Amino acid sequence: MLFHNKGIIKIIFLLLFFCLFLALYVIFPSFFQELWQLLKRGEIVEMASYMASFGKWSFLFAFLLTVIFNAIGFPPAMIFSAACTLMFGLVPGILLAWVAETVGAVISFLFFRTFLRDQAEALIQKEPRLAKWDGQSQNHGFKIMLVARLIPYFPAAALNALGALSKMSFRDYTLSSFLGKFPATAVEAMIGHDAVMAESHGERLFGVILFSLLAYAGFYWWDKKKR
Repeated sequence: MLFHNKGIIKIIFLLLFFCLFLALYVIFPSFFQELWQLLKRGEIVEMASYMASFGKWSFLFAFLLTVIFNAIGFPPAMIFSAACTLMFGLVPGILLAWVAETVGAVISFLFFRTFLRDQAEALIQKEPRLAKWDGQSQNHGFKIMLVARLIPYFPAAALNALGALSKMSFRDYTLSSFLGKFPATAVEAMIGHDAVMAESHGERLFGVILFSLLAYAGFYWWDKKKR
């Protein structure tokens, strides 16, 4: 039902994106240039300082920025999640990044499903392996996406596109992303935070990195076993 009237949905999407970027340009004329320079350097501390410079609006700004770039899938979400922890503290920052990343993933799903699902379906049917996976995603999409989301540093853009271009339901995608993103976001944010604060959090940084490596090894074993 959600995607039946795709013509109207496409127009709404385009209008929302246009209004958002126009509003940002009108309110903060130098926003895009400043942000581009920050992203090129990739400095987490600089990003946190830039977000904090918006004063009472910094919480909302950090949320929107994390949503937008998680929806795009680039640059890595860790830059924003770690910056949130430096600004608001470890637990509040992780919670903010978790919710914002989930919202961004949902927006990305809606965009891909609306604009590209029909074209993707035509290509999928030409490749037996893709067609088989596409069929499995309808019944097992929740489990597949949940496991993939649990793995830290798994390319978010790829997961967003795969979920949207498959037959996975919107409900399964949203719920699995919401649940699966929390541990992955927490790990990424903690590594970014502790890397900046290595002098006082060196032991925890080592522990979290070790946990990430074990998670990757576990996923590899599970994937090899389940094919």
